[in-house]
Amino acid sequence: MDLIIRNAALVDTKRVDIGMKDGLIAAIEPKLDATAREEIDANGSLVTAPFVDAHFHMDATLSYGLPRVNMSGTLLEGIALWGELKPELTQEALVERAMQYCDWAVARGLLAIRSHVDVCDDRLLAVEALLEVKRRVKPYLDLQLVAFPQDGVLRSATAFENLKRAIAMGVDVVGGIPHFERTMADGAESVRLLCEFAAEKGLRVDMHCDESDDPMSRHIETLAAQTHRLGMQGRVTGSHLTSMHSMDNYYVSKLIPLMRESGVAAIANPLINITLQGRSDTYPKRRGMTRVPELMAAGVNVAFGHDCVMDPWYSLGSGDMLEVAHMGLHVAQMTGVDAMRACFDAVTKNPAKILGLEGYGIEVGCNADCVVLDARDPIEAIRLRAARTAVVRRGKVVSRSPAVRAALSLEGRPSEVDFKIRR
Repeated sequence: MDLIIRNAALVDTKRVDIGMKDGLIAAIEPKLDATAREEIDANGSLVTAPFVDAHFHMDATLSYGLPRVNMSGTLLEGIALWGELKPELTQEALVERAMQYCDWAVARGLLAIRSHVDVCDDRLLAVEALLEVKRRVKPYLDLQLVAFPQDGVLRSATAFENLKRAIAMGVDVVGGIPHFERTMADGAESVRLLCEFAAEKGLRVDMHCDESDDPMSRHIETLAAQTHRLGMQGRVTGSHLTSMHSMDNYYVSKLIPLMRESGVAAIANPLINITLQGRSDTYPKRRGMTRVPELMAAGVNVAFGHDCVMDPWYSLGSGDMLEVAHMGLHVAQMTGVDAMRACFDAVTKNPAKILGLEGYGIEVGCNADCVVLDARDPIEAIRLRAARTAVVRRGKVVSRSPAVRAALSLEGRPSEVDFKIRR
């Protein structure tokens, strides 16, 4: 073997050894009778498939404060600020910031990201930059790109042609933003136009959909209907869907089954949804995140995305998908045991399915990609935002972090604490 991880706890709490060879998981056994060039003793720590971020904006990441700070903290000022920044962008700066973020991601055990990239700049500067980043990080991170017409595919005169150019250049997924078009009718037309283009090209679709507090913003209904009409089940995703938090229950009782029937996945972005939505409310103030537990209960595949890190929309973040799961758990009030585990799935296997990642998982024959967490199970990992003591890509350790310990100097008490309950 190239690498064996001993005494690993899997998500289902089984204790096993995991053997890796030639970039694949070769064996999973309780006591693996084999040797390897390198061994890691997990000592009962959780070993999981890598974290996956199904919704991010890598072209804007780490640009916080350029050319100014979003003083209102609103979505619309963020969009306006991005418009101010675009003329000042250089390919070199875009690549440098994105590469720095990818370093953070690997250190956090985040080895697959779907990033939207703005195509409304006729230069397609950001597209060229992120395609270069995708090439550079390919050995250690799966980067999937979405052609995203930030200013609206109908609202911006050249956006649709730019989107087609971006796809021809190698961008993977068709994006859209129907609620930002000039009218509801234009929004519905943009969904039809983009879905038909994606169907013709055999591509996946991921649309920013109804990122609004307006309960009448119902483009997810149109997206689900077009998905069904075009036979694109399993290839289409609606991101944000925050207007669902404000819709009346009767309408939602029709909408969620339509989404399930159409095979449309949903991506909530807890850190950003809780920050940007409900801004015009006084009190009571809406949370704004979509109906995660209800969608999951209906059989819709739901993932959590990070969305933003230090950009015009969000001044915080560090690429930690456990922080995303932690916020999602709280905002959605998912504090039951099964619900908390579902939040861990929302940053691992659920987004992996949305991205269509091949060879993902901790099973024999899967890619030898995994994360060793300083926690014993998924719930403890979320609670502690556990250290990634080892991150493995294709059977090679690509990052290590020390476990979190605090030294104490208290009479009659332990010399250190690790914040875990002793049973």
